[in-house]
Formats: sequence, structure tokens, C-alpha cells
Amino acid sequence: MNPILVEVPMQIDEVGRVHLVESVPLLRPEERVVELMLDGWRNQQLSRNLQFSTIDRRVRCVQRFIEHSNEEPWNWSPVMVEEFSADLRSVRHVTHATLRGYHSSLRAFCSYICNPDYGWDRVCEQLFDAYPAQVFSAWNTASHVQEYDGRASKRPYTKDELQALFEYADDEVARIGATSKKGWQAAYRDATMMKVAYAYGLRFNELTHLQLVDFARNPHAREFGKFGVCKVRYGKAFRGSPPKPRSVLTVWRWTPPIIEDWIANGRGDPDSLDLFSSERGGLVVGSTLLRRVRRYCVDLGIPDGVDLHSFRRSYATHLLEDGWDPRFVQDQMGHEHASTTGIYQFTSDEFRRSTLRSVLDRTVREALDSTTKGTAE
Repeated sequence: MNPILVEVPMQIDEVGRVHLVESVPLLRPEERVVELMLDGWRNQQLSRNLQFSTIDRRVRCVQRFIEHSNEEPWNWSPVMVEEFSADLRSVRHVTHATLRGYHSSLRAFCSYICNPDYGWDRVCEQLFDAYPAQVFSAWNTASHVQEYDGRASKRPYTKDELQALFEYADDEVARIGATSKKGWQAAYRDATMMKVAYAYGLRFNELTHLQLVDFARNPHAREFGKFGVCKVRYGKAFRGSPPKPRSVLTVWRWTPPIIEDWIANGRGDPDSLDLFSSERGGLVVGSTLLRRVRRYCVDLGIPDGVDLHSFRRSYATHLLEDGWDPRFVQDQMGHEHASTTGIYQFTSDEFRRSTLRSVLDRTVREALDSTTKGTAE
């Protein structure tokens, strides 16, 4: 196949702009332009300080849409958007949040290639006699209309379920250890990770990055010793910012002994600072712990609605049920808004609680007064 001569070859700068340079032979210009579009979009997102994992996920989303539509971006149409969305919902059965994430990524890519500041409109006109267009709009994409749109089956563990799960995990450690088989330390590690995730209300990424230096004494709660405070350094990032740190205070007396026992008897390499590590010495992969939690839940008959993140849900819910101040729980969870913590709050807030109590008390008084008055007559 002879190369197709293109009069306008391109270069991408560090912020994603395309520049036309000298004429050189170019083979398969459509594939090359798509490749450069994605490279330019990567650069543009890097300049916004987005995480590499976020950028890679968005790029894969665009590649998936190209594969589904079998068309290059300058030939996309709203009909293709609707067909893609229908496939995701009816065939692949993705969640609301996943569908919205796809739409958000694809809309951002279209905004990039449509922006005349980046020059792709001129490139597509000269090469393909076409123009890229924004085909993802408010009327054909999923909108974010409420703060929580997770599956309704997701819920916290009950206290009885947690107790049964932790006891079962400990029994598995003893069972594997008694057989002299490999896996004793991994089972012990995962059992401890479950308990620490619940003890501090941690997300998995926060949990797996914990190190020994992340624990400190709390001068206002000396009974917890050197494990009075847990410093979370890899909190959930917000819109391209670095991980958000926070300090979580220890609230339960059973927490320090669990960590101390793991450090003394199961952690392994004494020269490592990592609190938890994989068998190969790196960070624990989420799927590893998730599979064990799911297997234990199946063995115990705990439904699918509870999972690894349910330890965090349970932490907030149980503190609120036990009467801890909602503002304290909000700070412990690292939530910017109280409404986010309210997602986990199955108990009523102070206003509703006081209103309900006053109405119930008034109803009882009125009933007693009515009974007394009827007896007197």
C-alpha cells in the first residue's frame, strides 16, 4: 500500500494544541489523527492536574465509544450516543453512576476537539472535509440529580453481621494455620484489614496505604496509647486536587489491641513501614480483599448488598445510632458537607427527633387527659 500524502502533518504541544508543520507522507491519516487527538487530550488533562488513572480511564472510554460506533470522532452523531447508552443499559446493565461517568468523559473529549483554540476543527476540515461536533448534550446524557445514586441494595452491616464476620475471619486464620498450608498470613492480614476498615471508617485506598508512622497518641484519650489517632494521607481527591488528608480519632477500645497483635505476630518484614502488604511486598490489590469478604459473606448467608465499602457505611451508621454527634462523625469520615454524611444516617437528625418526641409526648398526655376526664364524668 502506498502512503497517502497529506499536506498538513501535525504536532501536539504540552497543553494539547495541534500545530500544522511541513508536509510529509502519512499512512492511514484517520488512525493517526485519532491517536494525536487522544495524545493531545492527555496533555490537556495533565495540565489540569488530573490523576494519571483518571486520564487513562477517560481515554479508554473514548476508545470504547470509537469501537462501538465504528466511526472517527469527527463523524460522531447524537444517534450514536443513544445507541451506545442503550447498549450499556440493556446489554451490559451498568449502574447509573457508571453510565454518567461514560457520558462525562465523552462530553469532555468532544469539548476538547471542538474548541477552536486547540486547532482540531482546521485539521479535520483540511484532511477529511468534516468538523468535530459536541454530540453529548443535556437531552441525551444522564444527569446527576441527587447526591447519592448508588444501588438500593447497598447497605451497612448490622452489628450482629459484623460480629459474625469477624469471628468467621478469625476462625479461618486458625483453620489455615492448623493445616500448615500457605495462606495463613494472608488470611490474618485480610481479617485485620476488615477490622481496621470498620474501626476508622476507611475507604480501601486509604486502608491499603496506611503505614506505622500514620498512628499517633491522642493526649485527650491516653487509654488508646500510641494508636489514639490515625492519619489518613490518601483520602479521596476532589476534582484534580491531591489526595485529601484527615485525622481520624480512635473511638473503640478494641482497636489498638488488634493493630498491636498484627504488628507483633503477622505483619512480617520489620524493616517495612507499610501496615499491610501483599505476599510480594507491594500494596494489597482491592480485588484480593474484596473476593475474601464476598466469600465469607456467602458462607455466612450475608446478602449481596453488603461489601467491602460497607465497613465504612457501618462505621458512620453505628456511631450515629449510638448517639455520637453528627458533626463529629462528619469530620471522622472526611466529608465536606453534612448532607454527604446524611447518606449513611439511618437515624433522624436533631430537629426531626425532637419534633417526633414532642408529638408523641403530647399524644400520650392528651390520651391520659381524655381518660381522666371520662372517669370523672
